[in-house]
Amino acid sequence: MDRLRKGRGAVTSPPPRYLTQVRVDDPDGEVPREAPRVATEVRDVASRSAFSRNDSPDVPFDRSLNPYQGCEHGCIYCFARPTHAYHDLSPGLDFETRIFARPELPDRLRTELRRPSYRCRPVAVGANTDPYQPAERDRRITRAALEILCEANHPFMIVTKSALVTRDLDLIAPMARRRMAMAAISVTTLDADLARRLEPRAAAPYRRLQTIAALAEAGVPVGVLVSPVIPGLTDSGLERVLGEAAEAGAVTAGMALLRLPLELKGIFTAWLEAHYPERMNKVLNGVRAVRGGALNSAAFGVRMKGTGVEAELLRQRFVLACRKVGLDTRRTAFAELDVSRFRPPAADRRQPLLL
Repeated sequence: MDRLRKGRGAVTSPPPRYLTQVRVDDPDGEVPREAPRVATEVRDVASRSAFSRNDSPDVPFDRSLNPYQGCEHGCIYCFARPTHAYHDLSPGLDFETRIFARPELPDRLRTELRRPSYRCRPVAVGANTDPYQPAERDRRITRAALEILCEANHPFMIVTKSALVTRDLDLIAPMARRRMAMAAISVTTLDADLARRLEPRAAAPYRRLQTIAALAEAGVPVGVLVSPVIPGLTDSGLERVLGEAAEAGAVTAGMALLRLPLELKGIFTAWLEAHYPERMNKVLNGVRAVRGGALNSAAFGVRMKGTGVEAELLRQRFVLACRKVGLDTRRTAFAELDVSRFRPPAADRRQPLLL
């Protein structure tokens, strides 16, 4: 396994770059449009720990599992992009084409769940980058981790924008029936052309709605994440996203405003200039209006929801729209997943998993 040297801003890092209108021909129908393929390198890296821990009041979990770093979906707004700079790589194109896989994560997870000091609380699977990005089809690291969580009766929530999550319904649905699993599907916009530019290699919007429907039909509580809301670009579609997600079967909803940490400011600004030059000033001014005059705010308590009149108006629109279509906006569903049945997994599971 390669251990990556960490160091921000190394001279070997290329300048921020991004993919423009790149799609792949997806045999599963996730991306229904052919376009030039981009060569992607998936490198195995060692896992020091299965869990990523946080103490942020902005999210309802204190631990997450992230089988991959970097994401082939190529969403231009991804707040995780700057993490690639710590490995002397570009937060732009490298983030999308040089993916780090963590094949040791399931073994680490088994070991950590067996520690006498471990205390079970719900875990978010894919809080940083998508656990069902294209590499997962072959690598199956996310599935291996879910198998261990199921074996241990450990509650989890999956966060994704990929239809590939339905492959693992044989694991997720039985856990959901016992109040130990739920899912959240990210839907930024239902505008297909905008989505192709914003999220060039992610599932098309209609596929995400189909994924919500498939999860709901299987009995999995599923939420829609309208994230990020981009003032002047995606905010006008807020109500439509919530309405169609509810119709598809979503029962909860969440919203977060665009975040532009570190190098992402330059990457996103360059993307706007290339794709929507006529809207660039409106969008950037809209971001500043909800970020206290800046393009980003990292402070706990405001980084997700913003500040000021415009941010409050967006929040009120979100709440009213959710109320109209019957979506729950409380952050209690995740916390209410059942932790009482947790049991440490076997030291080395060799028998087929029975649910």
